Amino acid sequence: MDLLVTGVGDVAADGFDFRDELGRRGYKYLPSASQYVLAAAKRALADAGEDALTAAEPERRGAAVGTNSAATALHHAMDRTVTGAGAGELSPATAPYFSINLFGSRLATEHDLKGFNLTLTSPRIAGLEALQSGARALAAGRASRLLAGATEEALPEGEPGADTSEAGAVALLLEPAAAVAERGGRAYGRVGVRTFFLPPALAASDGGAGEAGEALRDALAALGHRPGTPLTVTAVLDGSPVGETVGEAVAHAVGEGAERVPAGAGCLAPMARVAAALRTRPDHAHAVVTAAAEGNTAVCLVTPGGSGGTEASSR
Repeated sequence: MDLLVTGVGDVAADGFDFRDELGRRGYKYLPSASQYVLAAAKRALADAGEDALTAAEPERRGAAVGTNSAATALHHAMDRTVTGAGAGELSPATAPYFSINLFGSRLATEHDLKGFNLTLTSPRIAGLEALQSGARALAAGRASRLLAGATEEALPEGEPGADTSEAGAVALLLEPAAAVAERGGRAYGRVGVRTFFLPPALAASDGGAGEAGEALRDALAALGHRPGTPLTVTAVLDGSPVGETVGEAVAHAVGEGAERVPAGAGCLAPMARVAAALRTRPDHAHAVVTAAAEGNTAVCLVTPGGSGGTEASSR
């Protein structure tokens, strides 16, 4: 299915006030990560236009949200309550959020997204996987509109990765190109995602960079990019063996056209880079590459404009 991104929304935790973004009633007791993604989605829908989502019946609307740390701080607080005052003192308003799936559930409820509601949690690539899995669901006919995003909450002090915590959310609205043309909408472009796994032991071996480079080239080819055509790349990577090896592969593939930025603890930064590429609307394709120390790796190809380029897709 040929999908276009028609709405882009993001929020940062700094200065965020749910009352300004969402309203004074009904949101006070939601965990912060849920508030963030609701606000980002609200901005994305406003950006796309009033009828971009509602033109589809509720059963034809879906959501996919990626996160790594939305519930971590809440889980820590619950543990302290249970081991201290006892489980009877858990807040009825926040206790259900022990389940990571609930962080996107309010999004589905808020916007009548009855087609499907997915939560992805793979390290670092979960946000890009939300785009991939959501696009796959639309291609299978499960819906015709997709709200996809990533949301994170800051990690508690002492938690691994706390020094590179992320907090905030990004949301994108995707629609079929035919629907955008029918309503006379505006599109930022297309996004396509491919994922693969690079075992840490392989990444650290002498042949790791070669394997990563081949997988990267295969992913870009599957997304429709042809060698020799203009491409810039942003690589969101950490200093792990997997991150370093993928960084070598990216540098070899595109040379000085690659920008490397440090990865945060979660999956927010890659999605933020995708949103930035869509908003910038360059005159050529831009790839966002990211990888986790565990081996999960993803490539997102952003093709600007409302025509030509590659379809949002998955494998």
